[in-house]
Amino acid sequence: MPTLRQIDFSPDLTEQVYDRLLEAICSAELPPEARLTQQELAESLNVSRQPVLQALRMLRKDGFVIDAAGRGLMVAPLDARVIGQTYQVRAVLDGLAARESALRKVRLSEDLIVQGKAAAFGGSIASMIEADLKFHQALYDASENPLISETANHHWQHIRRAMGAVLMRTEIRDTAWDEHARIADAVNSGDALLAERLARGHGEVAGRTLAGELDRYMRQAS
Repeated sequence: MPTLRQIDFSPDLTEQVYDRLLEAICSAELPPEARLTQQELAESLNVSRQPVLQALRMLRKDGFVIDAAGRGLMVAPLDARVIGQTYQVRAVLDGLAARESALRKVRLSEDLIVQGKAAAFGGSIASMIEADLKFHQALYDASENPLISETANHHWQHIRRAMGAVLMRTEIRDTAWDEHARIADAVNSGDALLAERLARGHGEVAGRTLAGELDRYMRQAS
């Protein structure tokens, strides 16, 4: 086996910096189009510039950071069209997960709905998003098909970022958990066709709503 060039940075520290910057981007602590400099980020995070450089490269690859005009990097702007397309894919995956979960006679916990409704009216955007992720992840896990979760979660952070921007400015949260409850009931009763239809429909409507609200927000901000 040939000798490979050693990696010259700490993966653990780079991953920590990546996770912290991603959290800041998704929570709008670093808002869309904010300019990013290695030195300022390194000082803010109290780390050297090397892990910041590596983390920014990873974020750029994942689409959260883009080249800024002239020189440097900036937080990628939100794109309503991309979010709509992402939800088109997610809706199909959610429908598949719901169908497979129902076929396997899995029972989704009622606590998911209770906690989700509490979060929806609790005022914390982070809690609302976390509860939504928890419900969908439970659905993916119940399907016992790890590829569903792997594929859906690939775009989750982009969805989370858009949800954060929209939920801070609108009241579109009112009906989502009623729809989640109907999906859970269909899964728990073993009605695979109904579970798939409800989950897919929920995703399609949520995608159109989120993309529309995001587009409106971006036009108002410009």
